[in-house]
Amino acid sequence: MCRLESNSEERESRRRRWWVIGMGVKIIVSDSDDKKEKSKSSLVSNGCGSSRSKMKIWMVRATTSLFLWTCILQITTMGEFWGPRVLKGWPSCFTQEDPMGVKLPSIASVPPRILPPKRVYKNNGYLMVSCNGGLNQMRSAICDMVAIARYLNVTLIVPELDKASFWADPRHVTVIFYCMLCSSMWSPKICEFQDIFDVDHFISSLRDEVRILKELPPRLKTRLELGKIHTMAPVSWSDVSYYKNQILPLIQRYKIVHLNRTDARLANNGQPIEIQKLRCRVNFSGLRFTPQIEELGRRVVKLLRQNGPFLVLHLRYEMDMLAFSGCTQGCNIEEVEELTRMRYAYPWWKEKIINSDLKRKDGLCPLTPEETALALRALDIDSSYQIYIAAGEIYGGDRRMASLAEAYPKLVRKETLLNPADLRFFQNHSSQMAALDYLVSLESDIFIPTYDGNMAKVVEGHRRYLGYKRTILLDRKLLVDLIDKYTVGSLSWDEFSTAVKKTHAHRSGQPTKRLVIPEKPKEEDYFYSNPRECLQPDKSLSSM
Repeated sequence: MCRLESNSEERESRRRRWWVIGMGVKIIVSDSDDKKEKSKSSLVSNGCGSSRSKMKIWMVRATTSLFLWTCILQITTMGEFWGPRVLKGWPSCFTQEDPMGVKLPSIASVPPRILPPKRVYKNNGYLMVSCNGGLNQMRSAICDMVAIARYLNVTLIVPELDKASFWADPRHVTVIFYCMLCSSMWSPKICEFQDIFDVDHFISSLRDEVRILKELPPRLKTRLELGKIHTMAPVSWSDVSYYKNQILPLIQRYKIVHLNRTDARLANNGQPIEIQKLRCRVNFSGLRFTPQIEELGRRVVKLLRQNGPFLVLHLRYEMDMLAFSGCTQGCNIEEVEELTRMRYAYPWWKEKIINSDLKRKDGLCPLTPEETALALRALDIDSSYQIYIAAGEIYGGDRRMASLAEAYPKLVRKETLLNPADLRFFQNHSSQMAALDYLVSLESDIFIPTYDGNMAKVVEGHRRYLGYKRTILLDRKLLVDLIDKYTVGSLSWDEFSTAVKKTHAHRSGQPTKRLVIPEKPKEEDYFYSNPRECLQPDKSLSSM
C-alpha cells in the first residue's frame, strides 16, 4: 500500500513538469525543483507519506493559481479599456466631450469613411517635388504637382516642404538678420508635410486619381542615395503639354525626376478642364490640415462667434514684408535704415534700391495700419466689429497700431484669444500659425487683405468656392491717392468715404471672369484666387 502511494507521488511529480492552467498558461517546473521533490518523496516513502510535504505542494499550487488568476483579471480589465481604442482607433467607444464642451459621437455611431477606388494605370515613373515659399505658395504648388502627376501617369511622392526659405519664420526675422551679421548659424524650426497637412487623408482621398506614396520604394532608394535621379526646376507658367513633351521623357529615362522649385509652374489658363477641376479638388478637399490645427481653428472661431460677427484683417505690415518690398511709409529714420540693411543682407532679394514713395503711389505697397483704419471707417465697418489680425508681429508695435486700435477697440489675435499652452506646439512654426489664420479667415464674416500676397489670393478663391463669401479687395493705388487728398484737406470726410465706397462697390468677391492676358501670365488673375471652372456658374457672366 505504501509502495502504491509512493508510485502515485512519483507520477504526480512527473506530471508537474508542465502544469496546464485553465486559460492555457503553462508553467515550467525546473529539473532541480523536480529532483528536490523526488528526494523528498523517497525520504517520506517509508512513513507512507508526510502531511507536511503535501501541505507545501498544495500551498505552491494555490499561490501560483491565485497569482495567475489575478494576472488574467488584470489583463481582462485593461482589455475592456484599451481594446476598443486599439481595434477601433482613438478615441474610445465611450461618448466623450471635447475641450470645447461639445459632445463627440461614439465611434460606433460614426459611419466608416468610404474611400474612392484605386486608379489602376501603367506607372511611368516617380515624381519627387520640393515646394518653396510660404504656406499658401506651397499649397498651390502641391495642387499643381498632383494634377501634373495625374496627367503624366506617374507616382507622386508626398511633397517636401521648404526647408531653407527665408520665409520659414518671419516672426524671427530680426534674429535671422543679426545672426547673419554675426556670421553665426541659425536654423529655423522646419515643418514637414505631416506637421501641417493630414497626410493619410491626402493620400487616400486622391487615390482614384493618382498613386501617392510617403516615400520611394526600397528598391529605388538606392538610386536616390547614389544620385541617379534627375533634378531640375520646371519652366514657370507652363501648360501641360510642356510636362508631357519635356518632363515625361526624363521620368521614363531616369525613373525618378525631382522638381526642386514648384511655385507658379502651371499656367492659369488654357488647361484641360479635368486638370483645372483636379487642382480645385486637391485644394478644397485633398489638402486638410492636421486634426490638431483643425480643432484649434474651430475653437478660435467659436470664441469669436460668442461675441458677434468678426472681420479678419490680413495686415501685411511685418518687418520682412517691408524690407522685401522697400515700403517705409510712416517709419522713422532708424526703422528705414534697419529695413534697408536687411534688404541688402539677402542676395536673392534682387531689388535693392527702391523709391518707397513711387512704389506706394503705384499701389505696390501693403497698406499701413493708419491707412487701413481710414479705409475701414470709410467703408462703414462698424466700430463694434471684432477685428481679428491674421499676421505676424506688426512692425513698430503698439505705436503703429494705435490709430487702428482707437477706431476699432475689439482688436484680437490668436495669441490673445488662446492660452499660451494652446499655442505651445505652434510657436516658432510660422506655417502652422499661418494655417490657423487660414482657417479663421475662411469662416469670417468679412475678409480684407491689405496686400495681394499668396494667402490673400488663395483665401479669396476658397471663399468664392464656399459661396462667394464677402471678401473686400482693396484697390491700393486709388485708395492711397484718396487718402493723400483727404489728409491734405482736398477732400472732406463725406467725399472721401463716398469715393472709397464707390471704388470698392464691385470688389467684394462677387462672380467675375478670370483675367486672361496672352503672353503675360504673371499679370493674369491667379487661378487659385478665382478658380472659375470649379465654381457655381453665374448667368450674368455667361452672356458676357
